[in-house]
Amino acid sequence: MTHTTQPASGAGKDKGQSKTKGKGMHRRKFLGGMAGAGIAAVTAGGTAIALLTNATQNKAHAAGTTLTIPDLLEGTTSDGTTTFTLEAKTGTSEVLSGVTSTTAGYNQSFLGPTMKWTSGDTVLLNITNSLTEDTTVHFHGAHVPPSMDGGPQNAFAAGKTWSPTFTVKDEAKTLWYHPHALGTTAEQATHGLAGMIIVEDDSDASAALPSTYGTDDIPIILQCLATDSAGDIKYNLSGYLSNGLSFPLLCNGTNVDDTTLSFTATKKRTRFRLLNASPSDIITVQRSDGATLTQIATDQGYLTEATEVASIRLVAGARAEFVMELSDAVTLEAVVTTGWVRGGSGTYEFLTVTPDTSDTPETLPTLNTITRYDTSDFTARTITLGQSGTTMTINGSAGTSMSSMAMISTTLGAEEVWTVKNSTQLEHSFHLHDVPFQLISINGEDPTGVQLGWYDTFEVVGGGSIEIAMKFTDFSDNTYMYMLHCHLLQHEDEGMMASLMVTDS
Repeated sequence: MTHTTQPASGAGKDKGQSKTKGKGMHRRKFLGGMAGAGIAAVTAGGTAIALLTNATQNKAHAAGTTLTIPDLLEGTTSDGTTTFTLEAKTGTSEVLSGVTSTTAGYNQSFLGPTMKWTSGDTVLLNITNSLTEDTTVHFHGAHVPPSMDGGPQNAFAAGKTWSPTFTVKDEAKTLWYHPHALGTTAEQATHGLAGMIIVEDDSDASAALPSTYGTDDIPIILQCLATDSAGDIKYNLSGYLSNGLSFPLLCNGTNVDDTTLSFTATKKRTRFRLLNASPSDIITVQRSDGATLTQIATDQGYLTEATEVASIRLVAGARAEFVMELSDAVTLEAVVTTGWVRGGSGTYEFLTVTPDTSDTPETLPTLNTITRYDTSDFTARTITLGQSGTTMTINGSAGTSMSSMAMISTTLGAEEVWTVKNSTQLEHSFHLHDVPFQLISINGEDPTGVQLGWYDTFEVVGGGSIEIAMKFTDFSDNTYMYMLHCHLLQHEDEGMMASLMVTDS
């Protein structure tokens, strides 16, 4: 989810969320703290309190290196279809500085290139599996047919190529792509199989916002991983409970535990697209000087207007966009909070943005019109996130196979409101495929500020609940299903996943 400590427009820094300055404990020697935040640790407005102690301060950083911008994947257009070519492959990379890890990526050894799609265009993706096991590629947040969604039913074997094609129905937003096969999602994604998707459209808001990739439109992919001293990346329970682990924080594939990256902005107004691609940890982004960020979008597109926020909280899988108008250098911090049994924890200066510009941007227009749902006639459902030992469930079923998972059946055109109830005391990141949703309530409280935007991924704290509303449009199928699941990838692989079948009637 994206969540702010003070979401109202014009709000100042939340004085309850302190930041300790100076040299702190080295991340590699700190083994993570509490897992998740229970309902008792949530304020009336639904804000989860950062689980920081004096032992998890930010560290002094070495001089920075330049921010790496992921390559922009060029498509080829013919007969009205733009084709993109991806290869899932293994390689090596430094996750711990100076230590070589076995990794994976798309078209490269770690992470993948950024794709740009244009609303209304037809795209074709030729994706080759050069791994040694089945994989899929899920287009996280995209509104596409279930047969093209990249869920477990779309798994394809090593040496094979999968070629989904569809018309882009999404408006401008930030999406991403990653594996989604049964039981292997955490392993494949934590080793590096992830990349960003930018959807462009011809709206007035898009025309007014920065949009030159790598110049004033900057992707920021944040990951908190787990690795041992030999560089072996951990992805499951036994791995996370092993001794001698570090939890490095990466920004666009670069370890920032000891380094603050640098970026020179050549436009005064610069746009940043945030993605938390961590398997489980929560990441909150804020300015080190205590000033606000101007948030313009949540997971599923533009807010109604640019909104000043103290910070942007992202659970695993969530995205957000913000702009900064720069007169002086600004340093961005990432507050990492353990989301699972163990993980990263601390506050880290990861990027300093220095302006080299004299332009004067125009005032931002109204960004979007969001009509709130009247849910009085919506069909109500309850989705219960549960557990039995280390097995995770949805509505009492463990989704470790297509036949064992619970199935939600609905029809094209249905309007529904779901109460997603967390019956555990663990942190969960609820993600719905197919359509965006609106938040109706968060732990019994009305949403405010940026919470009134569109989402596909949102936090459900231990013992808490959210109400979400959605309309099922455009796509139905009698064979292929969408998924709904926890985006803590270990929980997904441990069974917290159900299927969603949308039929004509």
